Amino acid sequence: MTYVERAPAKINLSLRVLGKRDDGCHEIKTLMVPLGGIEDELNFDLQLGQGDVKLQCDDAQLPVGKDNLVMRAIRIFCAATGMAFCGDVVLRKRIPSGAGLGGGSSDAAATLRALNKLSGSELSLTKLRSLAGEIGADVAFFIAPAPSLCVGRGELVLPFTGKIPQREVILLKPAFNVASGWAYSSWAESEYLPEVDYAVQPASWGDVVNDLERPVFAKYLLLAAMKAWLLEQPETQFAMMSGSGSTVFAILHECNETAPLRERAVAEFGASTWVVTAVIGADAGGV
Repeated sequence: MTYVERAPAKINLSLRVLGKRDDGCHEIKTLMVPLGGIEDELNFDLQLGQGDVKLQCDDAQLPVGKDNLVMRAIRIFCAATGMAFCGDVVLRKRIPSGAGLGGGSSDAAATLRALNKLSGSELSLTKLRSLAGEIGADVAFFIAPAPSLCVGRGELVLPFTGKIPQREVILLKPAFNVASGWAYSSWAESEYLPEVDYAVQPASWGDVVNDLERPVFAKYLLLAAMKAWLLEQPETQFAMMSGSGSTVFAILHECNETAPLRERAVAEFGASTWVVTAVIGADAGGV
């Protein structure tokens, strides 16, 4: 019997880089929210017992070997519980890689949730998030995706006490990716471009701002142009890059039709640009 888990995308509504830590990672404070309408799907056909687990993916560009975050999640769960699995995992990708949307991290968290249910281990939320932190900084957020303040490297998840209103979001991603490690390592020495608007955008839930726009926009001018274009559109309330890129998104005013904006975005930036709409708020993306 196949067991299915869904892995939603996320966006960062704010991202502050506070400095470099002694362990070489960067201290951050970020408000992350799940996206409704953009998610990967994982099908688990697994049995308890010794043997191999094989990962298949419909994205031929995504490596499916031992370094894939799904495979790492399986190893970490088995090491923590003393269990073993064999069988197949099929990953259907809808969240692009290298986009700042947390696709790989969400897949890993979905895997931990699935193994916890399939094995009957009943590991607590705290324990699952602890295991998630061994995989990657964003994985803990996706164990129970809901608007959250994430601190430390991003692995410490705190409940967000504010309210995120339900809004439509449009996302633009060019054909290239941005390496997260490069973006963080370039942050300290990067400079603001005088023609780019990095200003904090006040929202009802807090500041809309991303410190990683500084290094990323300096190298990838198209992303700065996408943000500027989105801010000029009458439907847009806020616009920002998500995470370390390469996705730029806009939160729309209430009660806006998204189809005309999508059409204008494709006309402006070309058919190779990934243009989709999603929703935040109202438990969007929850599992």
